[in-house]
Amino acid sequence: MPIDAMPASLDPRSPRALRLGVGTALCVVLGFGLDLPIPMVAPVLGVFLLASMNRPLSPRSGLGLILAVVFTTGTGLLLSPLLRYYPLAGVLLIGLCLFLAFRAGLRGGNSLVSLFLVIGLTIISAAGTVDFRLAALAVEALAKGLLAAAAVLGCCHWLFPEPAAAPAPQPGPVLPAGEAARMALRAALVVMPAFLLALTDPLGYMPIILKSVSLGRQSCVTAAHGAARELLGSTLLGGALAVAFWCALSLCVSLWMFFLWMLLFGLLAARKLYRLSPTRHPPSFWLNTLVTLVILLGQSVQDSAAGKDVYTAFAVRMGLFIAVTLYACLMLQLFEPRRRAPRPPELSAPVSSDA
Repeated sequence: MPIDAMPASLDPRSPRALRLGVGTALCVVLGFGLDLPIPMVAPVLGVFLLASMNRPLSPRSGLGLILAVVFTTGTGLLLSPLLRYYPLAGVLLIGLCLFLAFRAGLRGGNSLVSLFLVIGLTIISAAGTVDFRLAALAVEALAKGLLAAAAVLGCCHWLFPEPAAAPAPQPGPVLPAGEAARMALRAALVVMPAFLLALTDPLGYMPIILKSVSLGRQSCVTAAHGAARELLGSTLLGGALAVAFWCALSLCVSLWMFFLWMLLFGLLAARKLYRLSPTRHPPSFWLNTLVTLVILLGQSVQDSAAGKDVYTAFAVRMGLFIAVTLYACLMLQLFEPRRRAPRPPELSAPVSSDA
């Protein structure tokens, strides 16, 4: 039975939207309230976890995520010296690892493990080229952010459980080897320019890496036709919502109001994502919008705390987001398989009327 046709008591969309909205707000409170290193990492990972998982983490899944973080941090730290002393070989190896991580997710592997591998490989290895202590800070931020997101996921499933008769989540489609390789290559190429930019200033360009990773994931489910409208539209909408959020928050600056405004904006996006308020845009559009909002807003709060010019930094960051998005649209166009034109029907020989 389609979800839209289910009775209200069995429709899982409402608790899922509540989990996403409330969970995002809770991750923001944990990240900034506990003063975690790089606090915006917790809500970004929280959005991906809450949107991807309709069941709480089982012990096996939790162990898998922990092992993914350990493998990611270890691999990123091991590749840092190679990037520092043999940059060309290091960049090529990072590109290969990104390709393999994306392809594993498209071939039926755990998409969340693939996501954390991509984030860890890019952020930690880039930070390690500057300073080992900076890489250790990135490791700490990733680990604590993931723990906070996993705790919020369990709490939200306890507060808003799935209906007992809700259908079990269907496994994602397993793409053929050739199609998975093409899409994984496209996603890796979307992430690589942001990674190269981050080698000059890992912490300063971390929002660009997170944005490019989100675009790389979205490029795996977006067709080239209409890609500019979806990718660029969601980026611009996320920026506009971040501006509106900042103006609303400036009326009364406190962690409590930060939570309430994030709850409101998160629920609005979640209603669109789960089709409670249907639109012509797919769920990936609204997920990318919410991720963009969280990244831009979180970095603006950190800029304000550091005494930087928030508006100038936001304008520069938004310009980079748009540039990365346009580049992602270009990759979608270049790697879209060309359709063969239908062959014209062969003309039959004229039938002679001399009979």
